[in-house]
Amino acid sequence: MEYTVQKLGAIAGVSTRTLRYYDEIGILRPARINSSGYRIYGQAEVDRLQQILFYRELGLSLEGIKELVTAPSFDGARALREHHEKLLQRKQQLEMLILNVEKTLAQAEGRITMSNEEKFAGFKQKLIDDNEQKYGQEIREKYGEEAVEKSNRKLKNMTEEQHAAIQQVEAEMFSVLEQAMEDGDPASVLAQKAADLHRQWLTFHWDTYSKEAHAGVAQMYVDDERFTAYYDKTRPGTAKFLRDAVHVYAGTQQG
Repeated sequence: MEYTVQKLGAIAGVSTRTLRYYDEIGILRPARINSSGYRIYGQAEVDRLQQILFYRELGLSLEGIKELVTAPSFDGARALREHHEKLLQRKQQLEMLILNVEKTLAQAEGRITMSNEEKFAGFKQKLIDDNEQKYGQEIREKYGEEAVEKSNRKLKNMTEEQHAAIQQVEAEMFSVLEQAMEDGDPASVLAQKAADLHRQWLTFHWDTYSKEAHAGVAQMYVDDERFTAYYDKTRPGTAKFLRDAVHVYAGTQQG
């Protein structure tokens, strides 16, 4: 079965403009161009488009998807199994949030009493699942299964006050970092204060702290573009400056 760009767009629910753009960036090439100059797509391209849309639904960038689906080692069947697992995780997240809403409605109607911990349980589980989806493999490879599971349990058991404290420490860290970057010295008093605030933020999640692990996390912020994007969202270079400040703080700076 073969499809023109219009027919493929219609069955997939995407615009012809999108399909043409996918061709331009090399993520989804047509099987051939016919004598009239129309893009023609075959079954392989249909399957590729399905994979692209799966990954888009899971929040991956087009650049990241292109690297995955064009890699010589790409395994379509394995990718589908991974999609299935991630969709099941999302289903669990939604079910927990639905249950949370139902309980909240029941409390509003006077049928039950809901603790503050129950009110935020679904959101905390969603945070854990989102982090697992984005960074789980790298974190587990770097720090091990036991450390990650302990961190997740700690987050699940966190009180509303502790969660608010985490957000406050992180906000203060970013504020101090921004001031420290004006001077540009990762060894400055402000930069070291930011590094210490980052340590405080980490210890909300970790059972034990070590300078080596702290430096390793900071290095990962630079090595992994997803972490870099998070720290650099308001000011480019923040991840690198924080890494350098933490390395000074931990005594692991180079040179």
